[in-house]
Amino acid sequence: MSSNPQKPSFKTDRSRLFKDRFAQFGISAGGVMVLIALLLIFFYLLYVVQPIFESAKVEKRVDVTLSNAQQYVGVGVEEQTEIAYLLSNTGHVDFYHVKGKQAGGLIERLSVNLDGQVTSVAKSAPFLGQYAYGLDNGQVNLVKPSFLVTFPGNERVISPRLSYPLDGKQLLVDEQGEAIQRFAFSHYEDKTAVVALTADKRIIFASFTAEENMFSGEVEWVVERTELEIDGRIDELLITPDTTRTFVRSANQVYIFDTRYPSEVEQLQVLAANEENANLVGISLLAGANSLMLANDNGEVSQWFEVNSDTGRKFQKIRAFETPKNSEVDIYSEYYRRTFFTTNSSGDLGLYYTTSQAHLWQGKVTDGAIELFAVSPRSNAVLLLSGEQLSVFDVHNEHPEVTWSALWQEVWYEGYPEPAYTWQSTSASDDFESKFSLVPISFGTIKAAMYAMLFAVPIALSAAVYTAYFMSSELRRVVKPTVEIMEALPTVILGFLAGLWLAPLIEAHLPAIVALLLLLPTAIIATAFFWTKLPENIRHKVPDGWHSMLLIPVVLFVGWLSFTISSGVEEWVFDGNVRQYLTNELGMTFDQRNSLVVGIAMGFAVIPTIFSIAEDAVFSVPKHLSNGSLALGATQWQTLVRVVLLTASPGIFSAVMMGLGRAVGETMIVLMATGNTPIMDWSIFQGMRTLAANIAVEMPESEVGSSHYRILFLAAFVLFIFTFVFNTVAEFVRQQLREKYSSM
Repeated sequence: MSSNPQKPSFKTDRSRLFKDRFAQFGISAGGVMVLIALLLIFFYLLYVVQPIFESAKVEKRVDVTLSNAQQYVGVGVEEQTEIAYLLSNTGHVDFYHVKGKQAGGLIERLSVNLDGQVTSVAKSAPFLGQYAYGLDNGQVNLVKPSFLVTFPGNERVISPRLSYPLDGKQLLVDEQGEAIQRFAFSHYEDKTAVVALTADKRIIFASFTAEENMFSGEVEWVVERTELEIDGRIDELLITPDTTRTFVRSANQVYIFDTRYPSEVEQLQVLAANEENANLVGISLLAGANSLMLANDNGEVSQWFEVNSDTGRKFQKIRAFETPKNSEVDIYSEYYRRTFFTTNSSGDLGLYYTTSQAHLWQGKVTDGAIELFAVSPRSNAVLLLSGEQLSVFDVHNEHPEVTWSALWQEVWYEGYPEPAYTWQSTSASDDFESKFSLVPISFGTIKAAMYAMLFAVPIALSAAVYTAYFMSSELRRVVKPTVEIMEALPTVILGFLAGLWLAPLIEAHLPAIVALLLLLPTAIIATAFFWTKLPENIRHKVPDGWHSMLLIPVVLFVGWLSFTISSGVEEWVFDGNVRQYLTNELGMTFDQRNSLVVGIAMGFAVIPTIFSIAEDAVFSVPKHLSNGSLALGATQWQTLVRVVLLTASPGIFSAVMMGLGRAVGETMIVLMATGNTPIMDWSIFQGMRTLAANIAVEMPESEVGSSHYRILFLAAFVLFIFTFVFNTVAEFVRQQLREKYSSM
């Protein structure tokens, strides 16, 4: 009798299938969400950064046909670009609407109080907004168009008016009473200076200082006059806002005078600025008055500023710009930025930024010659007068100082002896030029990470290998969690301790730190050597895997010895002052919060990350591999080097790269443990500024939407790219190592 055995049936629990599918879906969704989050961060950073690379735009707003036949000699606009004003050669100021429905309408005509016939007109530095009339009696009268803003019935009303910086007082420049044919002036705080060409061809520099009478309280003007000796015709006069420099153009030469002391005016330099087959046709001062702009009739505009030389500070040609040729060029600077406009008799308008040597915009804006030109206080509009038509153009040029070359190449800034990588974003001065090179802070990021890894990698990997391969299981169960829990220590605490305790300690005991770095490895190797020479009965008393405990007293003794001999070594070798020795003898700058401090502190923070991952990688090597190697006669060291480490190499490499990523992105330690100086120097005794620390320091003070604000986001984007590249390379190498050694 035969029987048919029934096949075993397996019944799957539906709840388990549901849980498996739910877990699979949840894990997949989580991974996708992480990728989406990374992409959102990436594109948001690009969204914030993108406007700084937009091209400049110049768009016509309105044309105003002037209703009064006047010979205008000056033009300007108020801050909101709603009202323009034009100064006539007869002492009248006309105000026009140039925005809104009333654009083109004459608002009011005001007259300047003058005590003579107008023979010349001059304008101050743009940010001062002042004009002056030169008269036929040798006097100069200052006037400033101003605007009163009121809110009757909750509606903003701008009322034009004229103010007089000297309270209506006219300055007598020429005691002989000769007519002022050409002049330049500056009135700043309590000092006024005028350099003038009189009708009898004399050049007079007059300085007026306001002094208050201690008895009557009246303001008296003390004047000092000096005649400047120049042969030849006088074409242009310029004076800096602080009245310390005066420039006189005579044909193709520019004479530069030091006028800080009016009674002792000194000629500093003569610039022969004309190029071959070209003549000098115009000069102008940039915002800040540190740079002199020269225009040639061949269309070249060059920038000159003072640079240190063997004979003192001298003006030097720094860079040049090409404008449309075969036409004389006029130069107009903005109020505060190093942007300038060029106009010519053909109706062309050019927009340039000096420091980045960027040609931002070029175009034809009128058919006739541009007779007068002005930039608005906020640099968002320009006015030009051609014939009897006043034209207003809106200018979109928010970030002229930002170019790829300015961010990543050396730039020659005003007053600097040579081109340099410089980050200096803010200053208390209005005429300060921001410097946005990302190279120093990117360099600082790499430098900080390098010193941290030099400290952390040898210690972390050695500890991981010993703990996983040699240490007893009982001791490993104590050591591994202890090291891993170090990762939970807040980095702000580490930075605080590094800045306020470790940095002064290293400064006071620098010989001890150097001795510790030298003596500690030597002492450990010597201890191991002498241990091998001891009798076996003594060595066998220490259980396998517990030998590391023997090094604790050695480490403590070496540390105590290093600090004990520190003062004696400093006195004997460095004459009692190691910092002075480094500076005077070796030419090295020593900052208290330096790269050594950052390397130790940040290395301490990175060690747990590298140790934990590397230790798991070494410990996870299958035992049959190491046991097989030992069974074939290999020593433990040979097994470790040729079998265990090769098998664990993907995990070890990942550990190092994870530690590097952590070091690159670290913020609080480098923020508190270094001087945050954006310098490029590999010296271990100098500090640095990193991308992350720079963002943390400057983001709260940056204006939303400004160039500074967006460049900080660009720095965050660069940091994002750094970490992305490191992680990508780490994963690629890890996969290669895994495929290579997976067959072992």
